[in-house]
Amino acid sequence: MRWILGILINAVLFVAIAGFFKDSFYLSGFGAAIGASFMLSILNILVKPILIILTLPVTVLTLGLFLFVINAVTLMITDGFMGDSFEIDGFGTAILVSVIMSIVNLIIQKAILEPAREK
Repeated sequence: MRWILGILINAVLFVAIAGFFKDSFYLSGFGAAIGASFMLSILNILVKPILIILTLPVTVLTLGLFLFVINAVTLMITDGFMGDSFEIDGFGTAILVSVIMSIVNLIIQKAILEPAREK
């Protein structure tokens, strides 16, 4: 249930970010957002741990900030798999989207999901 909720939250975030960055982030619709969110979650399960292990020295040297680059790489891979329905124009946009998604997911986790679990 938590995984499906995460996919829906990321899909809504994709739609919001696509509306904010109209020129550099394209999304064909909410179905594409759900598909991209599902693809991103699969990549986060399979590919992201491998990337983290391979780039561990750089991640330690940058005090964890390199994780945003890894998130941007997974977003670019998602862009490649999704085709024309999900487009990110450049790597800079992917890093910016990954930072925004990380911050919003952290806020949602701390403000909404954790207090709901305690009840």
